[in-house]
Order: sequence, then C-alpha cells, then structure tokens
Amino acid sequence: MSSPYSAIFAAPGSRGFAAAGFVGRLPLSMMGIGIVTMISELSGRYGLAGALSAAFALSAAVLGPQVSRLVDRHGQRRVLRPATALALTAAAGLLLSAQQRWPDWTLFVFAAGLGCVPSVGSMVRARWAAI
Repeated sequence: MSSPYSAIFAAPGSRGFAAAGFVGRLPLSMMGIGIVTMISELSGRYGLAGALSAAFALSAAVLGPQVSRLVDRHGQRRVLRPATALALTAAAGLLLSAQQRWPDWTLFVFAAGLGCVPSVGSMVRARWAAI
C-alpha cells in the first residue's frame, strides 16, 4: 500500500522546501535558552540573561508579523533574504558583544534585532497551500 505522503512529495520542489523548512525550524526553538545559557555563563548574571531572552521574544512577537506582512506584499524571495541577513547580523553582534563584554545596552539592541528572524513555519505553510 502506498504511503499518503508519496502524493504530497510528488509535487515539483516539495522535497526541497520541506527539507529547508525542517532545518530552518531547528534553531528557533533554542534561541531563548541559548541566550540565557550564553549570558549566564559569560557574565554570571541570570537577570540580564532572562531580560535579554525576553527582549528577543517580545521583539519576535512584534517584528515577526511585520516580516510576514512584507512577505505577503512583496514575496518570499525579496523579503526573506534581507530579513535573514539582518537576523544573522544581529546574532553575530550578540555573540561578539557578549564575548567582548560590551555595554549591556548593545546586548539588548542585538537581541531585539534577532526578532526579525523570518517565521519559517509560515513560509513553508504558504508554499504547501500553493501546491
């Protein structure tokens, strides 16, 4: 008996974006706990670590829908590349500022910048709906 998934994956390109969606979802679930672990290990300041994780979560709650709105208006290709580049820059800045012990406000700026990370789940669902 054939698997019901064989019909789904018969569509052209479906395997590629399903794999990309799987890989793209992996880091998002660990970002908050990663921030807490990194900051508490480097500085011993659990309050700061929690505040940075909260700043990231709030920023994602505010900026995520805005990124999705831009995707709906202009398409995934035009929006996701710059949004991903901005999120990667913010992540690198957060890592660098924590390691170099820059002032706390820089940590908050970069944690908030991480909030523009695209919602991979929404992007993959949009592509499945098109199929």
